Amino acid sequence: MSLPDHAIAFAPASVGNVAVGFDVLGYSAGFAGDRVRAARTAARGVRIAAIHGVVTDLPLEVERNTAGMAVAAMADALGLDFGFELTIEKGIPLGSGLGGSAASAVAAVVAANALLDDPLDYLRLLKFAMRGEEVASGTAHIDNIAPSLYGGLVLSVGIDNPHIKQIPVPSIIRSVLVRPHRVLETRGARAILGRTVTLSDVIWQQANLAGVRRRLLHLGFCRSSPRRSKTC
Repeated sequence: MSLPDHAIAFAPASVGNVAVGFDVLGYSAGFAGDRVRAARTAARGVRIAAIHGVVTDLPLEVERNTAGMAVAAMADALGLDFGFELTIEKGIPLGSGLGGSAASAVAAVVAANALLDDPLDYLRLLKFAMRGEEVASGTAHIDNIAPSLYGGLVLSVGIDNPHIKQIPVPSIIRSVLVRPHRVLETRGARAILGRTVTLSDVIWQQANLAGVRRRLLHLGFCRSSPRRSKTC
């Protein structure tokens, strides 16, 4: 069976730094997202043909574009003898806090992956998308990439060798998103953060992060169990 000459992928918006899960906990928000069309080209390398949607003034240079850099990292690592042309449709406003840079990178690698002779698993795609996210934020973090790729509420541990865990969320849980009409880029927001944290704060953070999953599991049990305890 011959491979298609192009593929289109959608990656949803996401919320990172959920509650106490700074840089490790995020969830997908499918009401918005980015689409990327990837086409195979005879010439090696990656080219960005156009950018459409709610944001159009993003750079077309591959090394300055999250989608382009993610696919370029994939092509280089695999030593492909063909290239890709990308067309990006932005559905997430720039600097909105909804993981727009991550969504572009994820959609791009998923679309490009569909054109490979031997498609990659999600973990390898995650690592390539992370290379794209670095373009926007200046650092490697996957709290937006992981939920945009895997879906749902996702715990991600590690960067060089990441471990991903999708966490079941009870149906009674609802998310309400409020977005101010202002642009706050990830790189700028992270630049104002302190570089040290006290030991007591680290311990309290870890305890609360562990408590998040415990509480979700507790709510799920109380919702579904016919023998609900008095503490439910």
